Amino acid sequence: MSDRVLKFLEETQPATPCLVVDLDIVERKYQGLTQSLPLAEVFYAVKANPAPEVLGRLAKLGASFDTASSGEIRSVMAHGVPAEKISFGNTIKKATDIAWAHQQGVKLYAFDSEAELEKLAVHAPGAQVFCRILVEAEGALWPLNRKFGCVPDMAADLLAKAAALGLQPYGISFHVGSQQLDATQWEKPVAAAKAVFDKLAEQGIELKMIDLGGGFPAHYTTGGKGIESYGDAIMTSITKHFGNRLPRIIVEPGRYMVGDAGVLEAEVVLISRKSYNADDRRWVYLDIGRFGGLAETEGEAIRYRIETSRAIEGDKQPVVLAGPTCDSADILYDKARYEMPVDLKIGDRVRIFSAGAYTTTYSAVNFNGFEPLKAYYI
Repeated sequence: MSDRVLKFLEETQPATPCLVVDLDIVERKYQGLTQSLPLAEVFYAVKANPAPEVLGRLAKLGASFDTASSGEIRSVMAHGVPAEKISFGNTIKKATDIAWAHQQGVKLYAFDSEAELEKLAVHAPGAQVFCRILVEAEGALWPLNRKFGCVPDMAADLLAKAAALGLQPYGISFHVGSQQLDATQWEKPVAAAKAVFDKLAEQGIELKMIDLGGGFPAHYTTGGKGIESYGDAIMTSITKHFGNRLPRIIVEPGRYMVGDAGVLEAEVVLISRKSYNADDRRWVYLDIGRFGGLAETEGEAIRYRIETSRAIEGDKQPVVLAGPTCDSADILYDKARYEMPVDLKIGDRVRIFSAGAYTTTYSAVNFNGFEPLKAYYI
């Protein structure tokens, strides 16, 4: 935890649950990525945390932005970001949103199907389009390998069709999965992208960009290596396959950029047992759950580092952690067997670390009448 966040929590004592984000850490993350991948342009994935404070800080640093909707484009442009620094990276877009973005001057659009390509041809004539290819995403805690992308051969055909439709076939994108713990996972998709580049070159079509997506990890209970190792592995792959004729390189960090900057403070609402059996684990219910911002505990995929206000030293026992709502799916961790102090009490505070990404954006508006997750940016 940053000293600034700790000081804020201790001095302010905000009502829980709440998220506190240190913007200086966001800035350091951005600088670390640009130093590790100096040839790449950073397009921050707005969906990870679209707070105006985050967007404003990154805009001042010169970042570009990957957006998923017209709403995100509006949020970014509100900070004076020019259209040429915005990518409409969602492969599933309404025709009206495509037309609106095109009117605003956005030039760069993702697609992964013929139907989406045809929408772009009609509503964003002359746009630069890039096709997302399927990736296995081994090693990722939050895989993204089914809903998005198409096989490389199809991508090549679609990009050739893009030229025939009056669009600019611009490049290839992929995503190796969110919270990717294996830095070598960029190797295969880079090779696949180069094959598409070569196939189109034979047809007289020159692609100019490779979008490496995100995947750079935050520090949960299972964290990846430092960003430097990712930069080294990625550039080794790109130079191996592209040689000295490097394309334009884009990366789309989200979780990496804001995850470690945030600390979520919650309160223990209830501690109970389900039987008289002393071997049964206690159930610890917090005032935040899957519907309050911790949706990524689905399948216990993302395992946050958690501390209580009780002394770190002392006896602990495995518990089941759950949220406060009346939905039986609102269980955070069962199989992971998190441990809590034996002397944990109702009313104790719990701090959940690296919670700056995909928490406020997943928080329900009014499920069970609970207010959306309150956030402070310092």
